[in-house]
Amino acid sequence: MRTNRRQLGVSLIAGALAGLAALPAAASSHREAPFITRQPTVDATDFYMFRSYEANRSGYVTLIANYIPLQDPGAGPNYFAMDPDALYEIHIDNNSDAKEDLTFQFRFNNENRDTKLTVGGKQVSIPLVINGASDINTPGSAALNRRETYSINVVRGDRRTGTRQAVANAAGGGTTFDKPVDNIGNKSIADYASYAARHLYNVSIPGCAAPGRVFVGQRKDPFVVNLGETFDLINIKAPATAFDPNAERAAQDSLAGKNVTSIAMEVPIACLTNGAEPVVGGWTTASLRQGRVINPTPKSGAATKDGGAWTQVSRLGNPLVNEVVIGLKDKDQFNHSKPSGDGQFIDYVTNPTLPALVEVLFGSAGVKAPTNFPRNDLVTAFLTGVSGLNQPANVVASEMLRLNTATPAASGTQNRLGVIGGDNAGFPNGRRPGDDVVDIALRVVMGRLCHVNIGCAAKDAPAGLIDFTDGAYVDSTRFDNAFPYLRTPLAGSPNQ
Repeated sequence: MRTNRRQLGVSLIAGALAGLAALPAAASSHREAPFITRQPTVDATDFYMFRSYEANRSGYVTLIANYIPLQDPGAGPNYFAMDPDALYEIHIDNNSDAKEDLTFQFRFNNENRDTKLTVGGKQVSIPLVINGASDINTPGSAALNRRETYSINVVRGDRRTGTRQAVANAAGGGTTFDKPVDNIGNKSIADYASYAARHLYNVSIPGCAAPGRVFVGQRKDPFVVNLGETFDLINIKAPATAFDPNAERAAQDSLAGKNVTSIAMEVPIACLTNGAEPVVGGWTTASLRQGRVINPTPKSGAATKDGGAWTQVSRLGNPLVNEVVIGLKDKDQFNHSKPSGDGQFIDYVTNPTLPALVEVLFGSAGVKAPTNFPRNDLVTAFLTGVSGLNQPANVVASEMLRLNTATPAASGTQNRLGVIGGDNAGFPNGRRPGDDVVDIALRVVMGRLCHVNIGCAAKDAPAGLIDFTDGAYVDSTRFDNAFPYLRTPLAGSPNQ
């Protein structure tokens, strides 16, 4: 899709203006609902799904689900372990019925090795997750006072009643995997990149002819967003009406010094599709047990007693939908819901509020929201997929990230604007780390598709040809070209 080069230098934030899409289309999702703010270990921040572009891996799809937002690198002494009482899942719909057909389930376990030191003739437990016995350089190192491991199951059919089988280490056959300790600092871990790489496993997935790969561990947060000014009613100067060459890099990145925890899998394409339909949908969820009781004497046991059915508390496909799109009263409901029930939220997509807010705030600069209601262009882009790009046959409208696995990965340089930049391997055809989903979503929500007659006409979107930007720049050069693609996390103590 070609457009003119007029650009509105809107120094709006990745987070909020992405939300102007008023539908699942934009940015990362940090602390997006009232309940999840009290459960940060199960708070999903970003979900990625794309054809692998590492050399010689074109037959694979990479899935990345990030959790635990806003991690300060130096936040010891306990750092950011995953919740052993939670169930983390990545779901794939491969027949377009808005229900999962394939689910990868991750469960975590924390082993307290209870390292003791002799102090004044007494054995006393140390307070740290490392014991200083040696450099930490291998999985399950003896220098770890707390060893974090995980297991993976693949479920075919319904996530709770389908056929469940264990994913195994292709090298040794075991079903327990070590998660690297967070990047404490270079005195504890001299070469964190090499240490983390030793936790990348080739895995045998039941039902798959070829092995996949998995990595779970801390990474540098891949998203960029100016959180403070965005949620202070877009507290920035009015946008310029003329092109500003510096606008795309003008905003402060509040996540520049933050890490996240990534669950990353690389799965053969043939294992994800049903053999007939190349388009798959994906999303990630986290669930907790329905009942939780505080243990009054946790010294010899867990701090809580959990039981009952698994209850979903976090959901993320196209990111930011819950953070800035769903009304406050429905945010927890959305996190508990499944794509098959998305009809209850349809008004937030067809009659979005945030484009109207942008017009109120910046109308004097010539910004006008689209006038076509219902917003069928947005339904097409984000709830059904675009015909000829990533819309599966007989699709049931629902919020999830959709990827056409038949589209080859971009050869050479990726275009950060994905499809509207002429790169059909990018967002919204899946999502790669280097896709600037905020700029893409801004242009689409303000009516870019109307100017190519998808769901509306040019007259419905007077600002549809403006190249909106949020001022928070991201492209593929900020990431690695090999699995797991996201870069080494920032160290808690970076100096020698």
